[in-house]
Amino acid sequence: MRYTKYASGAYQILCPRPMGNILVTQFTDIITATKGFIARDDTRKELVVSFRGSREIVSAIIVDTSLLLSPLRGPGLPQNTDAHVHTGFLYAFRSVGDIILNVLREQFGKFPQYDVAVSGHSLGVRRTVPLPYTTYVIVLEQGAIACIAALSIRNTFPNAALRLFTFGQPRTGDHSFAELVETVIGMDNIFRGVHSFDGVPTMIPTRLGYRHHATEYWQFTEPSAPRHVRKCVGGEDPEGSASIPSTGINPPHMVYFEQPIASDPTVCI
Repeated sequence: MRYTKYASGAYQILCPRPMGNILVTQFTDIITATKGFIARDDTRKELVVSFRGSREIVSAIIVDTSLLLSPLRGPGLPQNTDAHVHTGFLYAFRSVGDIILNVLREQFGKFPQYDVAVSGHSLGVRRTVPLPYTTYVIVLEQGAIACIAALSIRNTFPNAALRLFTFGQPRTGDHSFAELVETVIGMDNIFRGVHSFDGVPTMIPTRLGYRHHATEYWQFTEPSAPRHVRKCVGGEDPEGSASIPSTGINPPHMVYFEQPIASDPTVCI
């Protein structure tokens, strides 16, 4: 799938031409190690926002262990909502949210008819720092931040067509947040891919108040083919990936729809 390649490209040290397209800007926050880029595809008339999750232990301590749910507040996000999200994911989004919205505002001034695609994969790196919830390691953020960012972009630019593509996204917020994402972005515009028994999407348990949003596309067996992908119902379909107990970061997490994540520099030329 095309957008797994953008997600993979966000992990490259340099990505001068994402999928052969124009690199509009790269963004980085040193404290949270939140990184990504905005690319412009003039053939498809599309702006692509792609995120890279954290690898650094310092950022993991600050971001990925913040499992408490916080009120949804940040650049461009809907107001007057009771939605709550993972504190660390929200903090990471806030660190780059204004930059993303300002660049998109400038691009829409020049290309008002362009669509937006937001893409993110959750790459994990193991660590042994003895902190609370260390079972959750450095995993999670890119797909989760992409989700929050897509909500912000759709709310800020309501006339722009937007689609959200995440791969291996963990549960990001509570039930109200899941409903808000589905309503504002639209379930038909959300592709939340899960690769077989990837353990990251279910790593944060529902007993902590978290819920997935729709729409999940679960590749339940190999090889990657349309007949092996199930379009699930709702955010926590018992016949989807929620039926598989989490085994954490594992081989299926590192490859999505036959695209190796973070190890393919060809997606940047």
